[in-house]
Amino acid sequence: MDDARRRWEAEVLAPALEKSPERKDRFTTLGGIPVDRLYTPRSPRSSFERVGFPGQPPFTRGIHRTMYRGRVWSMRMFSGFGSPEDTNRRFRYLLAHGESGLSIAFDDPTLYGIDADDPEAAGEVGKCGVNVSSLDDMVRLLAEIPLARVTTSMTINAPANIIWGMYLLAGKAGGVPFSRLGGTTQNDILKEYIAQKEFLYPPRAALRLVTDTIEFATRSTPRWNPVSISGYHIREAGSTAVQELAFTLADGRTYVAEAVARGLDVDTFAPRLSFFFNSHNDFFEEIAKFRAARRIWDRVMREEFRAKKERSRWLRFHTQTAGCSCTAQQPELNVVRTTVQALAAVLGGTQSLHTNSFDEAIQLPSEDAVRIALRTQQILAAESGVADAIDPFGGSYYVEWLTDTMEEEALRYFDRIDELGGVVPAIERGFFQREIQEASFRYQRAVEAGTEKVVGVNAYTVDQPVRVPRLKISEKARRLQSRRLRSLRDRRDPRRHAASLDRLKRVAESERTNTMPPVLDALKARATLGEIVRALQEVYGSYRERSTY
Repeated sequence: MDDARRRWEAEVLAPALEKSPERKDRFTTLGGIPVDRLYTPRSPRSSFERVGFPGQPPFTRGIHRTMYRGRVWSMRMFSGFGSPEDTNRRFRYLLAHGESGLSIAFDDPTLYGIDADDPEAAGEVGKCGVNVSSLDDMVRLLAEIPLARVTTSMTINAPANIIWGMYLLAGKAGGVPFSRLGGTTQNDILKEYIAQKEFLYPPRAALRLVTDTIEFATRSTPRWNPVSISGYHIREAGSTAVQELAFTLADGRTYVAEAVARGLDVDTFAPRLSFFFNSHNDFFEEIAKFRAARRIWDRVMREEFRAKKERSRWLRFHTQTAGCSCTAQQPELNVVRTTVQALAAVLGGTQSLHTNSFDEAIQLPSEDAVRIALRTQQILAAESGVADAIDPFGGSYYVEWLTDTMEEEALRYFDRIDELGGVVPAIERGFFQREIQEASFRYQRAVEAGTEKVVGVNAYTVDQPVRVPRLKISEKARRLQSRRLRSLRDRRDPRRHAASLDRLKRVAESERTNTMPPVLDALKARATLGEIVRALQEVYGSYRERSTY
């Protein structure tokens, strides 16, 4: 084999490189991993025991034995804008066009725990997601949605306990008990400090609230995933693929450790943890990232936490194509980027998928753009053949080597984080933030220098105006939501409302009492999102991030 490779390099590769001298050097992935020109059976790669079969530990090739031959991935489009009624209409539109699960995008006031009529919400209500300020809003948002059959993912973090409580109560009001409601709250507060910066309380207090939701879900909502540990926003902030992989799984280790310290048996809650990853432009790097993630998580759950059930060691994940890769220049090219990224997610074994709309670099997606994004997934599932074979890249010399390399690099990050005392101390010292800033800076320098090509931006450009039908969101949503809040405050029982917030603060001050029951009581007393957040901040305070330099 070595002789054959040497002959190939001398007779085929060398003459080709002489004609293209600029391609002589070793390439790298987007994440900076050096890549050789050729991979053969002699290239370093995993043993069969570390690759295995689909549905068997260490799950390198997928968590299900039949993968998409048994059932294709869930097509879950991220949607939300304007008032609850506006988004409800979009949900019903997507379900009518073949979407198999809902994914709710909330606006900035909701994400920051601010009511629609708060002065700080001016200009932002309904602009980048749907506004939900009260339990009544959640009821409007979910009207006529068959919650017993449709699962819902909610991208909400700092006030996730409150928004989840609204969902549970809205479902119950519609005749669906907690035990039958299925879905996921993102609820990953650690990555907010690392990347997205939508936090409300200091890290340790926020981590306590997440642990409360895990405990409550374990006891009351067997079909609900209380945390979706998210690498997506870490990658969107500018991390490399290895950093996304390592930082996400490090956050996951922290949530598991906190729940175990609370006294929960790991096998009672771990099967309901899920993950959320980005799928970026480097096709093979993304496939290898997903494979490495499953293998690392199996090892963490088995060796660190002694999980006995196989399902406790599954890394189940949702994928969204890379929003940060979409360009306002020649936006129709984003259809191609999204297709390649979606294909990598599918070949990497995702359980559900959101495909970005081609106009997202310019505005909230129009209905036509959303339909094309959904049809992209449907073409992959129905026409491309990628769902026919289980893990078709398994055994590829290159993919297996790249999977091993990404695993090794991620584990090195684990060691560095552990040396700092864990994720929370590393956040407080700015470790993650500096790593992402430096990776993002290197990439931007490469784009500006032209060594990293972005089609339509610094290569193959055209001089023509962008023509995209505009979806405009007016201030009508804020006026409507503000009127509703005034009416709600006039109608509610002031004593019951005040008593519910007082009880919540007393429970928050305790160390072990779960905060979810008093949150639900406050919502029933018609406390608003902002009022509940302010009550918790009276106990925990707010948080200001330290400078990383």
